[in-house]
Amino acid sequence: MTKVITNTLRKLRFEHNEMTQQQLADAISVSRQTVVAIEKGKYSPSLEVAFKIADVFAVNISDVFQYQHSSNTD
Repeated sequence: MTKVITNTLRKLRFEHNEMTQQQLADAISVSRQTVVAIEKGKYSPSLEVAFKIADVFAVNISDVFQYQHSSNTD
């Protein structure tokens, strides 16, 4: 069984005045496309970017990202 990194980015954005992906990207100095890729789980951010995201939402990094078993049954 493999482990994957999941995130609650979309949920957090909507809980924070429906923050757009562009607003988050501007706040953490990355492109909107990077935020999209992170949110969809297609890209794992650097540790620095992960901490910046957590800071924007004033939460612990573990509230944004989780390392858990994949539900994939390959």
